[in-house]
Amino acid sequence: MLWKGNLMRVAVVQTSPGIDVEANFATIRRFTAEAAAQGARLVVFPEEAALLADDAIKPQFGTILSEMWPRFEALLADLAREHGVTLISAGYEPNPDGLPFNTILAFDPQGLELARYHKMHTYDAFAYQESAYVTRGSSLPPVIEVEGFKVGIANCYDVRFPELFRSLADRGADIISLSAAWVSGKGKEQHWEVLTQARAIENVSWLLASGTVGDDSVGLSRVIDPLGIITASANAHEETVIYADVDARRTRLARAMLPALNNRRLELSYRIA
Repeated sequence: MLWKGNLMRVAVVQTSPGIDVEANFATIRRFTAEAAAQGARLVVFPEEAALLADDAIKPQFGTILSEMWPRFEALLADLAREHGVTLISAGYEPNPDGLPFNTILAFDPQGLELARYHKMHTYDAFAYQESAYVTRGSSLPPVIEVEGFKVGIANCYDVRFPELFRSLADRGADIISLSAAWVSGKGKEQHWEVLTQARAIENVSWLLASGTVGDDSVGLSRVIDPLGIITASANAHEETVIYADVDARRTRLARAMLPALNNRRLELSYRIA
């Protein structure tokens, strides 16, 4: 078989988080167990999986997050350990110096923290201002190792900044995990579809895009291979899990056919910059 090689089953979860923390936690428990039962080794949840940043509760963020966040960290660690999976999920983390961070956490199958990424690019566009209630991160997103694959981590609006994704590829990422709560609007679904495929193609990497679904978000979670082929996808309406077998040989063959990362003229790029 052409694509037979080193495989890792991944699960990309599409949820509809709300302001009920207990309900959100129950959803994370349910879908993690389901994904593990289907053989997934990496499970990715969307942005805001722990709590929706609803306008009604933003004034209470300080109180809510101080109680919720330690429980959220413990939940992810316990679920990763219980089900023997690497788990990536997101929520709002208290910040003693000001507004909370929009944070993605990753835990390994032993329940140990692998990464913590504070979203660099707050969504200040299309008449929305995330920076009004979130502190921007100041460090590049991490690359972690999962079952022999290198996985870069990104958050929603980051997808509009190709240089961030190139930094992940330059650090060896062959899979990119993108957790999002992509706000709906005129043309926004098309932006999501084009940008996610472009980030996969230009970095010749798998892309796991997990989105929230609801009145104000588009869903459309997807897995895209290194040549831009959509291998699994979800609709814009339902909570669900999609699965794919990420194949290391498929990545190697794609990069042999399309050696774009090696064909770059870095000396010219840096001179222009």
